Amino acid sequence: MAHTLAPQLAHGFADPVHDGQAVFRAAMEALSRPGRIRPLDTALTPPAPLTPELAAVALALIDADTPVWLDAPLRAEPAVAGFLRFHTGAPIVASPGQAAFALIADPARCPAFTDFAQGTPAYPDASATLILAVETLSDATGLAFVGPGIRGTVCLDAGPLPADWASRWAANHSGFPLGVDCLLVAPGRLAGLPRSARPVTPEAIPCT
Repeated sequence: MAHTLAPQLAHGFADPVHDGQAVFRAAMEALSRPGRIRPLDTALTPPAPLTPELAAVALALIDADTPVWLDAPLRAEPAVAGFLRFHTGAPIVASPGQAAFALIADPARCPAFTDFAQGTPAYPDASATLILAVETLSDATGLAFVGPGIRGTVCLDAGPLPADWASRWAANHSGFPLGVDCLLVAPGRLAGLPRSARPVTPEAIPCT
């Protein structure tokens, strides 16, 4: 068994330091400039249903001190947990509330944000970051946002997402500085939504 898994597990970053730093910078820039789509090029070939972009962000952000929660499709494939443990040493936790990071391959069925760590008034950074693998990602249409790091307004549309995405994000923002942050990754691209991003209705501010 170990012999058959070794080639698959070895498919991490070709240059772990350089590639990891590049993805880390892209993720941090995405969260500091909410809604702005950035390129995310990766040659990773992780075990499905872990997408290359989901794997790249995980390998860049996660280490042995950051517990990780996997959604149902990712938990169903043991090679996914093996890949993450091999490359990051991160503990895989059973409950969303225990996780510093959550990897979500089926974002339409993402658990309620309140299932994840929200941080505390003394330690708001002790909250979870959700990394969602979406199929589509666009800043031409969608929900409009205002807030720190946004000049005027910015739009972001992604799919699939939960049907109550707009209302759950509004509730998430209303608890600021508590709440979760999200990274949305699509083929070749990513965008960030920190809890500081406030959604506005299209009637209030046009999404242009």
